[in-house]
Amino acid sequence: MAIHNKSHSNHALMSLNKMRKDKSWKQKSAADFEKPDKVKILHSIMDCCEFLRGLPNESVQLICIDPPYNLELTGWDIYDDYIEWASMWINEAYRVLSPNGSMVIFGGIQFRDVKSGDLIDIIQYARHNTKFKLINTLIWHYKNGMSAHRYFANRHEEVIWLAKSNEYYFDLDSVREPYSEEDLKLALKDKRLNPENTIKGKNPTNVWQIGRLNGNSKERVGHPTQKPVEIIERFVKSLSYPGSIVLDFFAGSGTVGRVCITEGRHCLMCDSDPTSIEYFSKHLELMKKIGQSAEYKRIESINAFFNNKQGGNE
Repeated sequence: MAIHNKSHSNHALMSLNKMRKDKSWKQKSAADFEKPDKVKILHSIMDCCEFLRGLPNESVQLICIDPPYNLELTGWDIYDDYIEWASMWINEAYRVLSPNGSMVIFGGIQFRDVKSGDLIDIIQYARHNTKFKLINTLIWHYKNGMSAHRYFANRHEEVIWLAKSNEYYFDLDSVREPYSEEDLKLALKDKRLNPENTIKGKNPTNVWQIGRLNGNSKERVGHPTQKPVEIIERFVKSLSYPGSIVLDFFAGSGTVGRVCITEGRHCLMCDSDPTSIEYFSKHLELMKKIGQSAEYKRIESINAFFNNKQGGNE
């Protein structure tokens, strides 16, 4: 029923509006949640689809994955029918996401053959076979990369952000970029902008200039497709909240787990390659070297994770 009383002194209306705001995930931010003293992490070595089938319905806030692209670079990157395989984890991902949850998928659209792991195919499948909403296509722009002679040298990678519903959680304030002193003065003169939000910083837009990790990077742990901490941080901080659960079922180097420790999110990681455990251990060592806490509750099974039982600490 529509409410037409416009009086700001109407206490009943004010209470109702407050209730609506309290119930709306569109209005929430990290400040509305309590950061846990120590996060839980489960790091399993198994097939991603088998792992996903063991997770409860609507139990995960954010899925952040960098799946194989089917470029046949190594054994775990070869699939006869990529989208048939991908459809299994896309469907399971939709099931395990909370109603306000999101899934972020790194990938590309530059692959030439139909059988490759192209984000275009993933978007097409998600649109025609699931209820996922495509919220953003993000461009990760970097200046360093391979040279090319038969096409324009690639200096970006695409990332898609899918949400389970239109009531998705998004904390823009947590990832705003500060204005320079001069730009802030100009922005505050722009009557189209909200001064309160302007002071907080600017929207980073859907084009992110973040350098790739070169061979000498201090973040490097040895994984061939390791993503920078900075880019994972931005997704974790904006699309999940303190104390929520983040899932990466192509864990690779374990960067998502590292970020979850620093940002106070519980984390489920899975990878088919046992070396993923070693990579994550290197992340923990690097964290300690730069003075970050690397403590977390190590959980041994999915049941223990969701029953809140504690495993050995690291």
